[in-house]
Amino acid sequence: MAFKVLTIDDDSSMTELLDVLLRNYGMEVISCDSGTKGIELARTEHPDIIILDLMWPDKDGWEVCKILRALTNVPIAILSALDNTETISTALDAGADDYIVKPISSSILMAHIKTLTHRHMVENDTSAMMRQPSKIRHKRMH
Repeated sequence: MAFKVLTIDDDSSMTELLDVLLRNYGMEVISCDSGTKGIELARTEHPDIIILDLMWPDKDGWEVCKILRALTNVPIAILSALDNTETISTALDAGADDYIVKPISSSILMAHIKTLTHRHMVENDTSAMMRQPSKIRHKRMH
């Protein structure tokens, strides 16, 4: 089963580029060009990872990130041209799991995506195992 990636960016050339790149790596891609639509797609499509730009005409990316984090625990990677420490720390404080500065090579972007999704799967598997009752039966000592 392919990873499902939700890309949210108001720049259609960026969403098209991400669509082609991620599909070449065997991923299912859902793209949109507004923060409001991205929030709705996160609710209905249940992506495995969200790639989010910060600069938006309808909502700011920090607010979108906070709303997404409240809705889901899937990894959120910010992909932005903004490259300063205050912006990066604010995005991470808003709930992002990673911050990636544009431009970036496709191989490095894929490494970030693979790391985030692998970590998320391991965390989910571990927490699921912790919630399951133990199957070990203990013998009573007489």
